[in-house]
Amino acid sequence: MKKILAAVVAMFASISFAFAAVNVNTATKEELMTLNGIGEVKAQAIIDHRTKNGPFKSLADVDKVPGIGEGTLKKLEKDVTLSGKTTVAAPAKADDKKAPAKEEKKADAKAAAAKADTKADKKDAAPAKKEEKAVAAEAKKADKKEVKEAAPAKKEMTAAEKKAAAAEEKKAKAEADKKEKAEKAAKAADDKKAKAEADKKEKSEKAAKAADDKKAKADAAKKADKPAKADKKDDEKKDAPKK
Repeated sequence: MKKILAAVVAMFASISFAFAAVNVNTATKEELMTLNGIGEVKAQAIIDHRTKNGPFKSLADVDKVPGIGEGTLKKLEKDVTLSGKTTVAAPAKADDKKAPAKEEKKADAKAAAAKADTKADKKDAAPAKKEEKAVAAEAKKADKKEVKEAAPAKKEMTAAEKKAAAAEEKKAKAEADKKEKAEKAAKAADDKKAKAEADKKEKSEKAAKAADDKKAKADAAKKADKPAKADKKDDEKKDAPKK
C-alpha cells in the first residue's frame, strides 16, 4: 500500500501546474498532496480539520490546520480554491512514470540489504549467545555443588544418644506440665481473691445503702412528727381555763 501511495505521490508531484486548482473543502488526500509543500501528513491534517470544524471560509482558515504555517500557506495561495471543482493537469509522460518505479526498486534493494545485514548480525550473535548460555549453566551447576557440600551430613543417632534425647524430651514435658499447673493454680487464686473482694465490696455497699435508707426514714418520721406536736400544744392552749 505504501509503495502504491508513494508512486501516486511521485506522479502528482510531476504534474504540470499550468492550469490546476485544488478545492481544499472537497479535495481528496491525493489531490491535496499535489499542492506544493503538502505531504501525506499535512493532507490528512487538512481533511481532519475540515471534517471536525466544517468547510474553510477563507484561505486564512487553512493556517489553523496543525502543521500548516505561514510559509506553507504562501505556497498554496495560487493553487487552491474554496469552491468549485478540483482540477489537476494531465498525467505525467511515460518517461516520467519510470522515475518512481526506479526509486521504488532502489528502496526495495535497500530494504533487502538491511534485512540481509540483520540476518548476518543474528548469525554472528548466535555463537556468543550459545557460549553465554553454557557459562550460565556451568555457574548454576557450581552453585548447586557448593550448596550440597555445605549441607551437614545426616548423622545416625546411637542407642545412648536416643535414650538421652528421650530423657530430655520427657524432662521438658514434665517442666511444661508443672509450669502449666502452677499458672492454672495462680489464676484460680487470683480469681478467688477477686471474687472475695467483689463480694466484700458489694456487701459493704449494701450495708451503707441500708444505713442511708434507715437514716432517711428516721429523718422523715421526725420531720412529720413536729407538726403533730405543735397542733397538740395549740389545742391544749385553747382548752385551758381562762384566768
